[in-house]
Amino acid sequence: MYKCSIILAAGEGKRMKSETPKVLHKVCGKEMVNHVIDIMRKSGLEDVNVIIGKGADKVKASTESRNVSFSVQNEQLGTGHAVKCAADFLKGKQGTVAIFTGDAPLIKIETVEKLLKFHEDEGFKATLLTSVVDDAAAYGRVIRNEQGQVEKIVEFKDCSKEEAEVKEINAGMYCFDIESLLKSLEKLNNNNAQGEFYLTDVIEILKNENKPIGAMPTEFEETLGVNSRVELAQADKILRKRINKKHMENGVTIIDPENTYIGSEVEIGNDTIIYPGNVLEGKTFIGKNCILYPNSRIQDSVLEDNINVQSSVVLESRIGENTTVGPFAYIRPESVIGKSARIGDFVEIKKSTIGDNTKVSHLTYIGDAEVGSKCNFGCGTVVVNYDGKKKYKTIIGNNSFIGCNTNLVSPVEVEDNTFIAAGSTITDKVPEGSLAIARARQVNIKGWVEKNK
Repeated sequence: MYKCSIILAAGEGKRMKSETPKVLHKVCGKEMVNHVIDIMRKSGLEDVNVIIGKGADKVKASTESRNVSFSVQNEQLGTGHAVKCAADFLKGKQGTVAIFTGDAPLIKIETVEKLLKFHEDEGFKATLLTSVVDDAAAYGRVIRNEQGQVEKIVEFKDCSKEEAEVKEINAGMYCFDIESLLKSLEKLNNNNAQGEFYLTDVIEILKNENKPIGAMPTEFEETLGVNSRVELAQADKILRKRINKKHMENGVTIIDPENTYIGSEVEIGNDTIIYPGNVLEGKTFIGKNCILYPNSRIQDSVLEDNINVQSSVVLESRIGENTTVGPFAYIRPESVIGKSARIGDFVEIKKSTIGDNTKVSHLTYIGDAEVGSKCNFGCGTVVVNYDGKKKYKTIIGNNSFIGCNTNLVSPVEVEDNTFIAAGSTITDKVPEGSLAIARARQVNIKGWVEKNK
């Protein structure tokens, strides 16, 4: 049977007090709406339509890489009106449409799969996701008859005193038979306290036509929507706990899960140990038997097996196995560090390749360079890659020894098996097997201090 999904993402989110559309605020490093899109896809719903409105251009720019289609809701006149705006997406289709909200990123894949199966196996024309809570607050109530069948959904502002006491609430997540939904949308009206077209009224329309309606309870936590910065922090905490638990179940040691921040797309090998304060973001891969000591940030990078990182930043780069990084190293985008290398304290690597077994131990800057294997950089070395207008490349061969406080003025080449004396400023090629000395000869003037007082 054909299945598709609609994601409601047109709301402004005034309580967020932000120029960023609500659904683009991030939970565990990823936009809420993109969490929902990815969950739909992993649940088997390939055809996804996102309804956009406030901040449409920003939402579209942040989601179109996920190969979704878009419908536009120019005026926010309720959830029923929003789905009406996607009528062209649904027209001519037969099967099931799952409708979810772009500000509820905590729904689980297995819950979506279970909802779809329940809806289709029981032959319902509409199935809603619900939760039973002690304090239903301002949520819409699910009203059942004496036989336990769904009669209608009543928005909180329209509840009678008896209806307000009901503890089963509507999660705002549904499955519909597409043809039945389209016919019901034509019958919607806005005769309610808000003057809006409620998608929930479709349930009552179908019920009055004696169409079968289903309701499937799930944990309240999964259905939480985010409407404020406080709720955003709550959602982040819940999802972070799930992510950390998954990694620990897969053989990763996390010393203090409450103070470890791992993005939803990060992969980590078993027997890796992660200390508190680490932030792992984006499409990062950490191999096996690594140790991430406290307070590092690693984003969109690959760390192979047996790597130690201490209090450092690694961005969009790759580090080979058995390498150590830090403390206080900064590896900037497009860098590739080889195997068994050493990138030490206060070392900055920018858009450079560092060969296997090379040691850059401390207080050194390497930018726009190709460095061979088994090299050694003394303290205070600087690759001078920028002349104020353009950046240039430096090439350093294998087995090169760069003395302390050396300046390598790009573009320049240092060939294999070379030595550069400490304090040198190198502007010309250093041939293979050479010792390069580029500094003035020391002169001692005896008695100078006494003469000059």
